[in-house]
Amino acid sequence: MFLTLALLRKGIPGKQWIGKYRRPRKITWQMKRNMLKHLEREAENEYWISRPYMTAEQEHGHAAERRAQNWLGIKEAKHANFPQHKLISDHLSHLNITKTWSS
Repeated sequence: MFLTLALLRKGIPGKQWIGKYRRPRKITWQMKRNMLKHLEREAENEYWISRPYMTAEQEHGHAAERRAQNWLGIKEAKHANFPQHKLISDHLSHLNITKTWSS
């Protein structure tokens, strides 16, 4: 039964552009041109990636100074939001009720 339906079926079931039994798209000259441009761009990227900018000796530790400066900046920014120190006398000043205004 299913084989007969599959063989004698007219048209594409459901959406015609998606799914297992979709209608194949026609390949146009623009699609071919765009694919060639994409492949050429990818080949050029692979060419430039295959050649390192720096040698292994140059690369070792080249960013240590910059990373140290960034870390100091982060540390200073974190401490800038830290509240000022308070003395115990500031916390307990509300207990000072025997002092008068005049003194």
